[in-house]
Amino acid sequence: MTENRRAGIVVAGIGNRLGRDDGAGPAACDALRGLLAAEIAAGRVEVCEEWGEGARLITLMEGRETVIFIDAASSGAEPGHVQVFDAGQQEIPAGLLCYSTHRFGVAEAVEVARNLGMMPGRVVLYAIEGADFGTGEGLSAPVAQAVAELCGQISAGFVTESQD
Repeated sequence: MTENRRAGIVVAGIGNRLGRDDGAGPAACDALRGLLAAEIAAGRVEVCEEWGEGARLITLMEGRETVIFIDAASSGAEPGHVQVFDAGQQEIPAGLLCYSTHRFGVAEAVEVARNLGMMPGRVVLYAIEGADFGTGEGLSAPVAQAVAELCGQISAGFVTESQD
């Protein structure tokens, strides 16, 4: 019988590929699956796409050491700007992210997990400012560039950590 053990680190790309820049999280998953292939194969990291449904995200966080969320934001900042939130140090601002249909997404899931004492040791949100949230596939140029740069930084962090 095989043991169904979860990786201690999960990277969750939140969003909808059919919502233009809302697909930033799923696009990041595509890149990270290649960049972190060795970590994934060794069972240290899991990379998954999520729609942003809050109850599912709470379950995803359960029992993890580190959770990294990557999601599109709509805060009025310059398209492609990446905001970083360490949920252990600060709340994620309400209204920053594109919401699930039930208005219970990443920010709300993190706060519920915090209030229930279910927070992993480290939860980080990378919020990439979008430009176009219309219907269709494909990221705007500034968002695509931000996704590529962010994924490079995230994967470089794993390389550095595994060399320590």
